[in-house]
Amino acid sequence: MGSVSLKYKSKSGNLTAPGDVDLGAMIPIATVTVGTSQSTITFSSIPQNYEHLQLRWIARSDRAATQDFVDIRLNSDTGANYAAHLLYGEGAAASAAAYVSNTSVGIVFMPAASSTASVFSVGVMDILDYTNTNKYTTTRTLGGADINGSGRIVLGSGVWMNTAAVTTLTIITDNASTFTQYSSFVLYGIKRAGA
Repeated sequence: MGSVSLKYKSKSGNLTAPGDVDLGAMIPIATVTVGTSQSTITFSSIPQNYEHLQLRWIARSDRAATQDFVDIRLNSDTGANYAAHLLYGEGAAASAAAYVSNTSVGIVFMPAASSTASVFSVGVMDILDYTNTNKYTTTRTLGGADINGSGRIVLGSGVWMNTAAVTTLTIITDNASTFTQYSSFVLYGIKRAGA
């Protein structure tokens, strides 16, 4: 198989080698790892110089049940200003759901106290165009966990019906429980290519 040479235009319009082009980057902003248990995780004073944000996590809840949910609030807004659409699968079945007038967005499954010990969920949420004050803030989420074949995977989209730039993320559980030890959340800023 022959080699392929790619050329790109730089900001000045000159052709450059691929290694000379800034294709954007993910920059870690902050990390929170739970020490014992914690009911709320907050990222505040989020820098406003990125195009998008990405939140990644592993999480488990101490709720006395088999499952709980990771929810996110933007700018500490506790009003019914969030909506979401979800597709999820639980082994042999697939389902869809929609939520309106919620007080948070996210709704991503995580194991709880009655689930298999030491199993955590994983999740990734993109908070798109988070500094744009001309539209509502939208999110897309992928997450899930396997609990010996009885887990769940979720693909979701959400909206915060507010045009303010996002400066704070508050992460909570859906059932007033707490995140268990070793749950971890990392916030990244995604640079615009060429920025």
